[in-house]
Amino acid sequence: MNKHQQPTVGHLIRDWRQLRRLSQLDLALEAEISQKHLSFIESGRSAPSRDMVLHLAENLGVPLRERNALLLAAGYAPVYLERSLEDPSLQAARSAIDLLLKGHEPYPALAVDRHWTLLAANAAVAPLLAGVIEAELLRPPVNVLRLSLHPGGLAPAIVNFGEWRGHLIARLRQQIRATADPVLAELLTELLSYPTPEAPARKGKASEESEPPVVVPLQMRFGDSVLSLISATTVFGTPVDVTLSELALETFFPADQATAEALRAIAGS
Repeated sequence: MNKHQQPTVGHLIRDWRQLRRLSQLDLALEAEISQKHLSFIESGRSAPSRDMVLHLAENLGVPLRERNALLLAAGYAPVYLERSLEDPSLQAARSAIDLLLKGHEPYPALAVDRHWTLLAANAAVAPLLAGVIEAELLRPPVNVLRLSLHPGGLAPAIVNFGEWRGHLIARLRQQIRATADPVLAELLTELLSYPTPEAPARKGKASEESEPPVVVPLQMRFGDSVLSLISATTVFGTPVDVTLSELALETFFPADQATAEALRAIAGS
């Protein structure tokens, strides 16, 4: 295929199948079609119907945005709308997001899009950003991963930076594998180029018998104390809008009583 030509729907389906590490037989069995039919679609000898494109995309776990791209490549109109969160038709979803963020106070919570751009945050987030040195990182659009790992951002305040960085990088790599998003791939390259601050010396010796943590906490230095937070991600179930399908709520919970008390005190002040 000429590099200036647009990829055909068959090529795109093959690329997604290979990204999922499936053989033609694997996908054919999953989609309950013949391997010959799938082969003809991928080679361009057979033009898939609109329903077949959506059926294969569903079985390949293709994100909604890329399903629209598959439909366009096949000559069909996109099915999934992409609307702003401020669109009146998404008012119920926006109200739910605001309710969840507000209801999570005094603990921090925020909403991000597919590229980790900050869309909304509750009042508990702002105090934790007071130590950010580089003001540019806080100018919209704010990228949450960049803000977290940049040496002028939150990185110097993160006590277990190595662990937390590894956790975020692993999540981003997994997201790239799932979406094949070039913007995320560029973001990963940027994050990996950042210098990493030296890990602070730990007081005392860790017990060899101590069990590893169940989750990786975010341990942040705040004033004279260290906040220990565990995170959870919430997404909309069965969304049919591109914006909602790519939106995630990142909520943080105190990992210990001292952190819970400190967050309540911060909110009270």
